[in-house]
Amino acid sequence: MKRIAPLLVALLCLSLGAGPVHATIDDALSFALEAADPYVKEGFTVREDYWGGDLGVKQTKAIVHQLFKGNTYWFWMGTDTKTAKISVHIYDAEGNLAEVEAWQKPHFAAARVEPKKTGTYYLIVEVEKSPAERTSWSLAYGFR
Repeated sequence: MKRIAPLLVALLCLSLGAGPVHATIDDALSFALEAADPYVKEGFTVREDYWGGDLGVKQTKAIVHQLFKGNTYWFWMGTDTKTAKISVHIYDAEGNLAEVEAWQKPHFAAARVEPKKTGTYYLIVEVEKSPAERTSWSLAYGFR
């Protein structure tokens, strides 16, 4: 029993430490979905898939995603750090900026793309400015 007790304490500490990380990504997802709300009213279907994590200031992350010609896609990014400035941009397989519209607001960003051909596209997310050392973010998307 004496050998098991330290293991149980360590596992308990690890499980308690994991909670806040998920909460901030969940909060960031809530903000991303809040940004999507007006577009849902316009007929966009939000996918259950989403991406999330945390980034330092001026750090980017590339997400590879398959998009299909004939659809219109919106990508909505959110963070729970209200004064953070975040961005999302979409590039085609040749590295050309593919989005037709993009916007930024405090702790929100979005980009729209209408793929000219079916293929691989690159979503580049960035934390441009933040008071935090690491900023949680989440990216949701929808199509019609």
